[in-house]
Order: sequence, then structure tokens, then C-alpha cells
Amino acid sequence: MSTTLIVATQAAPVALGAVATANRANATNPNAVKIDFVQGKNVDAQGSKTATSVLKSGSDQFTSTKDIVHALAKLDPTLTSSAAVDEWLAFVDEQLQTTDFKALDVAYKKINKHLTLRSYIAGYEPTAADFAIWGTMKGSPIFGKIYKSKKESLGDYLTRWFDHVSELPAAKLAVDLLTRAQDTKAKASDQGKLEIGLDDAHMGSVVTRFPPEPSGYLHIGHAKAALLNQYFAQQYKGKLIIRFDDTNPSKEKVEFEESIKEDLALIGIKGDVVTHTSDYFDKIYDLALQIIKSGDAYVDDTDQATMRDQRMNGIASKNRDLPIEENLRRFEEMKNATEFGMTCCLRAKISVDNPNKAMRDPVIYRVNVTPHHYTGDKYKVYPTYDFACPIVDSIEGVTHALRTNEYRDRNPQYYWMLDALKLRKPIIWDFSRINFVYTLLSKRKLQWFVDQGLVTGWDDPRFPTVRGIRRRGMTIEALKQYIIMQGASQNILTLEWDKLWSLNKKVIDPIAPRHTAIAKEDVVKCKINGAPVKAVVEDRPKHKKNPELGSKKTTLSDHIILEQEDAASFELNEEVTLMDWGNAFVRDIKKDESGKVTSVELDLHLEGDFKKTKKKVTWLSYGDELVDVILLDFDYLLTKKKLEEGDEITDFITPVTEFKDAAYADANVKDLKHGDIMQFERKGYYCVDAVATDSSPAKFIHVPDGKATSMASKAEDNKGAATPAKTLDAPSSFPKKALKAATDAVSKVLGSN
Repeated sequence: MSTTLIVATQAAPVALGAVATANRANATNPNAVKIDFVQGKNVDAQGSKTATSVLKSGSDQFTSTKDIVHALAKLDPTLTSSAAVDEWLAFVDEQLQTTDFKALDVAYKKINKHLTLRSYIAGYEPTAADFAIWGTMKGSPIFGKIYKSKKESLGDYLTRWFDHVSELPAAKLAVDLLTRAQDTKAKASDQGKLEIGLDDAHMGSVVTRFPPEPSGYLHIGHAKAALLNQYFAQQYKGKLIIRFDDTNPSKEKVEFEESIKEDLALIGIKGDVVTHTSDYFDKIYDLALQIIKSGDAYVDDTDQATMRDQRMNGIASKNRDLPIEENLRRFEEMKNATEFGMTCCLRAKISVDNPNKAMRDPVIYRVNVTPHHYTGDKYKVYPTYDFACPIVDSIEGVTHALRTNEYRDRNPQYYWMLDALKLRKPIIWDFSRINFVYTLLSKRKLQWFVDQGLVTGWDDPRFPTVRGIRRRGMTIEALKQYIIMQGASQNILTLEWDKLWSLNKKVIDPIAPRHTAIAKEDVVKCKINGAPVKAVVEDRPKHKKNPELGSKKTTLSDHIILEQEDAASFELNEEVTLMDWGNAFVRDIKKDESGKVTSVELDLHLEGDFKKTKKKVTWLSYGDELVDVILLDFDYLLTKKKLEEGDEITDFITPVTEFKDAAYADANVKDLKHGDIMQFERKGYYCVDAVATDSSPAKFIHVPDGKATSMASKAEDNKGAATPAKTLDAPSSFPKKALKAATDAVSKVLGSN
């Protein structure tokens, strides 16, 4: 069984004692303890939001210094050679883990006195007590300040001992590891690593699963989960199961399942087997009967509002202690969807008032008379995800259940189900969810945007679905690179979109053909003296650095069009460069009463040096060779980077998120196909969203390039406070004070119900 120590680098104090103890244990038993650091003041620990370190050993975890160090010390008997070690470990938790200066002063004096005739805290050689006390002091800003400015006040014996322990190999390595981890803080954005091992993973025997619910389209959070599951299955030469969690017929459709299969194939995910939770409905139902008969579940007809209130306040249901026979009778009524049965649900009998609310008698079966898209009307009762998932994981031989660490509080519930049913327990291995600024990933909330008509559908380019970002011009190669770059980190971060789109730019720039588009609004006609009176068509490379893309036709003539912004910047007799043609002198500029340029006259000067001109402008010969196009750009759907608890979603809807510009483009764009990515020079990268028809021009969607100008929220012109869309109704299923930050769920794929 592998053991992992996770330490927060910005904690006060940092758990250096635990790291030093782990180093000592590793010196005796190489690689016995894996040490990970996470940026921040706390680590994600089951049942604790304030833990500064956590030790995981199989399904066990420890968060107090005493428990962590004591558990680590078992790996090296010399670390607990004295009976006094436990007493001093308790002393660390009770008296040294504080920022109270007076309390620490008393503790330091006690240690100094204790060390008067001793070299070590407990015994005649370094023990876990020495490392725990030393580490807490070393990681304490208060101790550090005293040690630096008033060292003598700590006492001769304490400082002698502290300096000596600081030179021990295990302690020196602990400081070195922490320093390196803290040095990476500035880089701790969206970059992680995959080169890590799974607990108790054996080559050829690892089985992972990706369990999407077919109730929506695959989004970028799902893509990360799918890729991680595939990565570890392949790394250990194991098996990946694609399992559709079809336990809620009210939300699920064949359409969604097929789209998920297509999108998984698109990002290169192919399961070794595809299954459905519904394949096991009979078995799960039998296990529900079993858990009722064992007295570990009861049927409750309490109304939903009362049940919610009782669970929140730790109040037992009036039905909690019903006889087993009555629960079986009621469950039969649920099965048959009788009038009474439809008022009931089956609840696991775990706890009424457990601090972890996920353990407060969760619902594990409910009635639903909506026909299932696979099983039809065969069933009228369905298991919840929390009940079905651990069961099917166990049945299908899953060895490692990967899901996001936001659901770590549900891990005890997962294991409780398996213990109650006496089923084999897979290992839960969690990773950080993927969050982005101005973005929601909850399928319920994305569905609301669709229902309100704020987007065109699940493939809308403003959506974080795989189809949405693909339509925006994201390449699968860049998406996979980004997720692999982020890795299996447990750091919970809200990421900017810039790095993902920057990666995408690196992929598309070498292969995107170059074209020209001129905005129609206030377009300026220009006469060029010295240019061919009769149009001349010449070949130009589509990409100067990639001749393999071939050539395009460029028309040269004495009449061209320029964009208003370019023409307005010209000065008389200034030399400018017409891109892909040559230089010209500005000889005349005409403007209307409003100051807008109406025409320009140029003298062609092909002998001129383009390196010496400040202005390089795009242009097009006008005539039959011009093509009408629509250029589309989009803003974020939200005006706030991260929604906080209590935020009303309707207060942060961006009023205008789609922008259209009519333009003329060179005739070569007629050869482009739907989905092609190209560049309009000086405008950016674009993806062909629709080819031209007899009734409508071609549409091109702007592809962000990761630069600040393309990633900034356009709503921030309003200082981020767009006019609230009060005419919209917030989703009825949203508890108004429970809207989490931008991605409050990565759906049932990652462990939610």
C-alpha cells in the first residue's frame, strides 16, 4: 500500500516536521512515502477545510501533526524508540500550532528547559518528536523572526538543539524540497504533471472508467477527465471503460450519448469496452433489497423541503427506524409507482448529524415514471449516482476511480456503500477540476443558457463544450496538449483562457493560409497612379513560410479599397507599404464634412524599401474578385470572472456577446471549406463557420490567439458591470445562495448526482 504526504507550501507553520520524518522513513525504506506540495495555505482533505497537510495511506488519511508523524514513524522503528515520543507529538499539536506569541514563548521555554541535559527530545537519537518540533518551529514565521533578531531569548539549549537538527540530512532535504516547491509558486498556473503513480497500481491490472451522464454535451472538464482516465489505463497497460451513467431518464437522451461518443472519438478517446449503468439495473435493485434487509436503508415519504431542512440541521426522519418489513413493503410500492410509492425515496441509513453532510442519510433510490431511452418502461425506480457508481465500479473490476477533489467529501459515502454491501473497494484517486474565468461548466446552467435563447445551442462558440470550442477554432491537438500540460495536479485554480488559445495559435499558425479582408463600413476607394490600368492577376504564396500550402491569386489594378482606419492615418506625401505589392506615396486625401476619408490617391513606388515605412496596410482590388463575408467575434457570457456564493447569475449576464462585421474578402476564400482555419492578415485567425450560399455570405468566426487584447472581456468597457438582465428568469433548480464559482460541477462524470 503506497503512502502519500501532501503539504501546503504557504501554511503557517508549514509541516516541515512531517516532510523530514517522511525523508527519514524513505532513507530506511526507499520510496516508502511520496511527498507532494500544493500551493496555498491549506490542502484538500476529507472532512477538513483547514488542514495544512494530509497523509494518505490507502483509504486512510491523517491531518494532525501527531497522527501524520506517528503514522510515518511506523515505517522506521527508530523514530518511535522512546515512549515519550507520543507525548511530545501531542505537545506539537496542542502548544506549537499557534500564532499566539505569549503561548509560544511559554512553549519555547519549556523545550529549552527540557533540553538542559539532553541532546534530543526523546531518547538518545533523533526521533519523530525531534523532527515534529523542529519542523513546526522552522515553518513558523514567529519563530523565524525571534531566531533572526533575538536568538538568545530562545535559550542556549533550544538553539543548540535546533541548529543540530537543522543539519541532519532528513531536515536539510525537507527545507530543500520546500524551497523548490515555493520557487514554483509563480509558475503554479495551469501546469501540472502526469508522471505520477497511482496507489497500488500494478502493470496490466489497472482498470479506469470514464462515466459521463448522457444529459448534455461533452465539455472541456469532461475532456480532462476522459484523457486522464485513458492516460493511466495506457500507462499501466490496463483497460479503460466508457460507461454511460444513465440513471435519470428525465434528463437523458440518445442524442446526447451519440454526441459524447463522437466527441470522445474526436479527442482520441477509445474505450476498451462501452457499458451502461442500466446494464446492471437488476443487480443494483437486488442490492437495494439487500441493504434494506440488513437494516442499512429505509423508505422515507418525507416531502423534499422538509427532508432538506432535516438533513441540514441534523434531524432524524420520522421514518428512520421503520421495521424492515415495512421498508420492504414501501419499496415494493416504489417499484410499482403507486400513488404512495411515488411520494417515497430509499435512503441509506448512515448518519443523522455527521459533520460531513454527504453522510447524512443520502437518497439512493427514487421513483421516475419517465420512459428510459434504453430500457423503456421496464423500471419505475432508479438508483442515484451515489449508490449505482460504487456498485458498478466494483462489479466491472474498476481498480482506480478517478474524480475531481471537489467531491472528496463524498469519498466516505462511496466506501460506506461498498462496505454495507460487502463489495470489493476500488481506490478513489482525485485530481483538480478544471475552472476557467467567465465560464460555467455546470450542465444545468449551460442548459439554462440554451433554454433562454442566450446561445444557439450546445455547439455555440461561446460555450465551453468540446463542440463549442471546436467551432471557435480550437484544434484537438492543442486541447490535448493543454490538458496534458495541466496534468493530474490537485491545485484548485481558476484558469485564464490565454494559455490554451496560445497553444492553439502555435498549432494553427504554420498551416493557416493567409487571406485579406477589408471592413465594408466606410470603406475607402483608392486610385493608384502607375498601377496596371487593366487588372493583372499574379500568384502569391498562401503562407510565406510554408510553401506547401500553395499559392493564391492576387489581382493588381489601379483601383483598390482600403479600410477607413488605415486611410485616416495617412499623411500627405507619406510613403506606405501595400502588403504583398510594394510601396506607394500618398498624394491626395479627400474627406467629407464629418472628417471621414472618402478617397485617396497614391503614386506607386515599387522601388521603395518596405523596411523603412511605418505603415503596412492591407488592400483589395475592387470588382468581380471581391467576395462578401461576415466576420464574427464573441464575448464571454458572464461579466464576472468568478461567481461567488450568493451571486445571482442573471446579474452577471453579458448584454451583448456576438459581434458581426460585414467585409469584403479576396476571391480565394471561395475555395475554403467549413471548419477550415485561416488568417485574415492584420485581423487575426478565423474559422470558416459557414460557406457562402446563394442567399447568404460566408461566415468566419474569429479565433482567439491568447494575447491580452483578444482575451479581454469586452464587457469590461463597462467596468465589468453589465446591466443585469432582469427580464431573464434564473434557473428554477438553482438555490439562489448556492451558485458556486464559475464551475461548481463537472457533472456526474466526476462524482456528482
